[in-house]
Amino acid sequence: MITHPSYMVEPWCLRETELSMDVLSQSESVFALSNGHVGWRGNLDEGEPHGLPGSYLNGVFEFRPLPYAEAGYGYPESGQTIINITNGKLVRLLVDDEPFDLRYGKCHKHERLLDFRTGLLHRTAEWTSPSGRSVRVRSTRLVSFTQRAVGAVSYEIEPLDDEMRIVVQSELVANEQLPGAEGDPRAAAVLETPLVAEEHAAHGARIRLLHRTARSGLRVGVAAAHFVDGAKAETASESSDDLGRFTVTSRLRPGQKLCVEKIVAHGWSAVRSAPAVRDQVDAALAAATSTGWAGLAAEQRAYLAEFWAGSDVEVDGDAEIQQAVRFALFHVLQAGARGEARALPAKGLTGPGYDGHCFWDTETFVLPALTYTAPQAVEQALRWRYNTMPEAQERARQLGLAGSAFPWRTINGSECSGYWPAGTAAFHINADIADAVVRYIRATCDDTFEREVGLPLLVETARLWRSLGHHDHHGDFHIDGVTGPDEYSAIADDNVYTNLMAQHNLREAAAAAERHPDLASALGVDDEETAAWRDAASRMTLPYNAELEVHEQSEGFTRHQLWDFARTHAERYPLLLNFPYFDLYRKQVVKQADLVLAMCLRGDAFTPEEKARNFAYYEQLTVRDSSLSACGQAVMAAEVGHMRLAYDYVGEAAMMDLSDLEGNTRDGIHIASLAGTWFALVIGFGGMREDDGLIAFNPRLPEQLGRLAFTVQFRQRRVRVEITGTTATYTLLDGDSLDIRHCGERMTLVSASPESRQIPPIPTGPAPEQPAGRAPARRGRATGHPEGEGAH
Repeated sequence: MITHPSYMVEPWCLRETELSMDVLSQSESVFALSNGHVGWRGNLDEGEPHGLPGSYLNGVFEFRPLPYAEAGYGYPESGQTIINITNGKLVRLLVDDEPFDLRYGKCHKHERLLDFRTGLLHRTAEWTSPSGRSVRVRSTRLVSFTQRAVGAVSYEIEPLDDEMRIVVQSELVANEQLPGAEGDPRAAAVLETPLVAEEHAAHGARIRLLHRTARSGLRVGVAAAHFVDGAKAETASESSDDLGRFTVTSRLRPGQKLCVEKIVAHGWSAVRSAPAVRDQVDAALAAATSTGWAGLAAEQRAYLAEFWAGSDVEVDGDAEIQQAVRFALFHVLQAGARGEARALPAKGLTGPGYDGHCFWDTETFVLPALTYTAPQAVEQALRWRYNTMPEAQERARQLGLAGSAFPWRTINGSECSGYWPAGTAAFHINADIADAVVRYIRATCDDTFEREVGLPLLVETARLWRSLGHHDHHGDFHIDGVTGPDEYSAIADDNVYTNLMAQHNLREAAAAAERHPDLASALGVDDEETAAWRDAASRMTLPYNAELEVHEQSEGFTRHQLWDFARTHAERYPLLLNFPYFDLYRKQVVKQADLVLAMCLRGDAFTPEEKARNFAYYEQLTVRDSSLSACGQAVMAAEVGHMRLAYDYVGEAAMMDLSDLEGNTRDGIHIASLAGTWFALVIGFGGMREDDGLIAFNPRLPEQLGRLAFTVQFRQRRVRVEITGTTATYTLLDGDSLDIRHCGERMTLVSASPESRQIPPIPTGPAPEQPAGRAPARRGRATGHPEGEGAH
């Protein structure tokens, strides 16, 4: 169940029925609104009380120092941190000179509702001031999917007893005070006042602030326009370096209402002048005010209606997972919908966790979900990788490698991970990007993208593998000294996940070069190079322990000493915060699904028997000190027939933020784990795979669920899949006929003509064991485990 009783379980919304300071920061994250360009945390309209204020623009960051006890060649010189930009969502209220502050007086009612179908955050509060004045406040907030620079608030006040004087202060605030930062005081100083004032203005009902960042040199503009309706009111506006304020004063009698509508436009640039950024936000504001509050809300509803028609997942038998998967899809859409050639951060734009960085989980977990539900967002996310290729090429040269070495964590494309075993050595990010490119091209047949973006990315990533690996005297190809997804096994030789994904990368790069010989030639690719890629792929080493009959996660892994799980108490997880990496690296203990994830993404490389044995072996070693682990384990548990375990892992992935299982949702939600909920249901229980240009399904349902239905987009068509315990029904909702596979059987779908097939019996075997105390987290019980570097 959802951990806190103030959150309700409903199929199409998230409702909070009381204001609890215990979960205030968590609520600010789960009620955050974003469109991939602008992000507003779910702070109260009045700004206080708050856990962590937050307003973000994708790509706006500040440099911060990266201290090293011992310097080394190739270490990043500075880090990048997302900053809290000018806050445009503030609307303060005074009732007869007393601030509307729910920490004082008496709050009779406080409810917030995030509606996944309308994209609106509603709030209702009824409050009596310390002096006995009672008011009802209703507000609605949105961040627009259709006008990417725009957020808006509708704020309404109504007296409940006597006549009273009302003052509303709608503000833009820069460099607002944040909770005290922990850690390096130099970094804290950078973020305390990150914005340097350049310009401010207040004219009538409009206010505007213009700032720049001191070190990264980014210019940020925010402007707001206001519309007042209801009772007669007086208005005034003012501005200073870090404050723009529009004030509304009125006297209200019971039955009268005062409504202030606020439309906020945002803009930023690394190159444009102050006048240009000023004009940019003014133009965005003009377009939004022309649309109006009602028009923006209508556009939002229409946008989401189209999204849900091509993406919804229906779950019968578990109301929490039903709510959670729609919550997940809504937030994944918010993270990527209007990113437009910008990164998709691990926390989206919902909080400052992981410094606002993008990691490999974007390509491996988030983009697969978006590929089949909102493919236009994937194209833009991969264009961002393409645009940062010069930085990746420079990084490869610095490391003595060919091609491009994409960063482990970044905002602007430059590596900013200070711990190289879990950063630079995790070269699999290159293959993860290539995998996302191939998946998007196959799902959309976007030839323009393949020619302009896909081919260069595949070529550059393939060149990295050919120079990083080597052939031994037998001709076998090895990739040594790398870190796979399991960061408790760093600097390993022949990590199977890395090798299999690199193999896929090399083959697909060669195939793409053959499809586009002229473009490949312009990139310097010749027959000799593509032959070298194919040769490396065909001779790729995959370590296997014949005695145990399992693949090794990496060369020699199964010879390591087993971790003493029985003597590791629950309070000592996550291990990386309680044991030295030196000890972790020498033992058989797995932080997050690694070889298991390889079987998810490269299932063609394993027999069914190998999958079953591998899963059982690594299940007993995997402690899941990362939110990324459960969804991959869910998929493979389902494939090898452990349906109850798969169901439990789906629950853990689904409730990561709603139940705050990692204890750090306060810093923003886990976008990849949310995408993993879709991943586990559709890829796991739906058994969806891409198979030689077709989408294939091998569905199976745990007994706890009565029905699973979902819609995916594939090659400009929408396909609906409905699964019960014994039958799968496939319906082509629109478009020309489409060939698919069901449990190996090829079938042709014709629009609006459902096709049903029987589901074969699910093979079963002895249930595998998990490390002591590390069984799937039961919903409703928070573990309180914070995460470390790369733990997202």
